[in-house]
Amino acid sequence: MEPRLEQYLSEKKIDAQTVLPLTGDASDRRYFRVLRKKAKPLVLALHAGPIDFDAMPFVSVARLLAAVPLPVPRILHHSNELGVLGLEDLGDMTLQANLGAASASEHAALYREAVTLIVRMQQRGDALRSDHYPPYRIAFDVEKLTWELEFFVRHYLLGYKGAILADEERDLLRREWSAIVEELSAEPRVLCHRDYHSRNLMLHRGQLYMIDFQDARMGPDTYDLASLLRDSYVDLTAPQVDELIAFFLALKGASGQDEFRRRFDLMAVQRNLKALGTFGYMTTARNNTVYIQYIPRTLAYVKANLAKYPRFERLRGLLEPWL
Repeated sequence: MEPRLEQYLSEKKIDAQTVLPLTGDASDRRYFRVLRKKAKPLVLALHAGPIDFDAMPFVSVARLLAAVPLPVPRILHHSNELGVLGLEDLGDMTLQANLGAASASEHAALYREAVTLIVRMQQRGDALRSDHYPPYRIAFDVEKLTWELEFFVRHYLLGYKGAILADEERDLLRREWSAIVEELSAEPRVLCHRDYHSRNLMLHRGQLYMIDFQDARMGPDTYDLASLLRDSYVDLTAPQVDELIAFFLALKGASGQDEFRRRFDLMAVQRNLKALGTFGYMTTARNNTVYIQYIPRTLAYVKANLAKYPRFERLRGLLEPWL
């Protein structure tokens, strides 16, 4: 066993019967399930080195989301020196995994629940706004959104596709990025999960729980919805997307569906391009080829939105050889 885990189990007097490695995310954290003889299982998050529990974004955001309230895993205990967090075990059933076994009505109900959680986070998150919580001090501003699009250029176009871009093409891309991010960053900001998709929603005890929320920040009200409905890991039909967007607007008591859809599609372009950058990075820099299978679906989203709006004609021409 990993020595730090063995020491942690001993210090916390956890009667471990079996310790099982779990599939991790795209970070340098590793996760383990601890099966116990006379108690419920728990999950241990092993960080690369020592941690400062009180300064961890994950801890602060967990407290904020619990105050909303939103369903998140409970933090049970920790060790700064060993770099370990003990977390409530939510099981293995992600929203993505459940969809293969769910009926059409169950599928629809789960997605309405996921949309409802977004609306609650936005509305109650505004009421709880305070610089005490890290998400209210950072945002999807021009700098962050531009960095994500340049991440796509660096790790998808250049790294994964091997594109060779002339200086003129790079300049034209920067102009396109500027138009996109200026509009997105100027929108009124709400509390965003930041990575709200089917693999970060766990089905536990009959309800959805949020995980992987430590990068929460302020951003457009379309951000989390675009992450959920233009998910690289799940296919949703056009009628499903339309119905869920209408459901989102109804919960918020908002009108102007056509204008909202335009903003939603713009956010989806930026979000999906960033996802392609992540998949390219994981493949070429981290030698993790599992993400290649999700590239075609993400590409399809991007190409559909670029073709839908005349404003993207030049960007579509620039990217066409690589998409």
